[in-house]
Amino acid sequence: MILKKTRYGLLVKEHKSKIYGYAYFMLKNKMDAEDVTQEVLIKIWENLGKFKMSSAKAWIMKTTHNLCIDHLRQRNSMKNKEILADPVENENIFENHSVGHIVYNFPDVLTSELIKNAIRSLPDKLKSVFVLYELEGLKYKEIAQALDIPVNSVKVYLLRARKELQKKLRTIKTEQVI
Repeated sequence: MILKKTRYGLLVKEHKSKIYGYAYFMLKNKMDAEDVTQEVLIKIWENLGKFKMSSAKAWIMKTTHNLCIDHLRQRNSMKNKEILADPVENENIFENHSVGHIVYNFPDVLTSELIKNAIRSLPDKLKSVFVLYELEGLKYKEIAQALDIPVNSVKVYLLRARKELQKKLRTIKTEQVI
């Protein structure tokens, strides 16, 4: 039991912020992201002996992704309820990532926001791969396992995400010059 608690503690310490960050990015809702994070943490505890520690990262991100998809499906099935985005929820989930270090120079903050918005506007399958690779640091194989897609699809989606981001950011830059 002590070993299980130790393993669980290590996994939580290492992955909790990544779970929350990914969930928040996918769901765009703080409370839903917190719910998914709690559900993943419970699933980690329940399944601790069923996966190897070496493949824990991929298993955790796959579980997180699947729960996010479930939440999105639930949200879509409740179309008769209006879902309002809370502007206060735009917390900086990028704090520990190179895309969004806290910066006090206004043009840099503006640029950082433009990049985050461009990433958020990507189609879900491109956004998932991009966030897992660029922000969460997963390898191609880990992303393929997490999203249950072939490694070649991961590479293609990542390439498409980067091209789409370049196009969007180039368009924004052109609009600012004009």
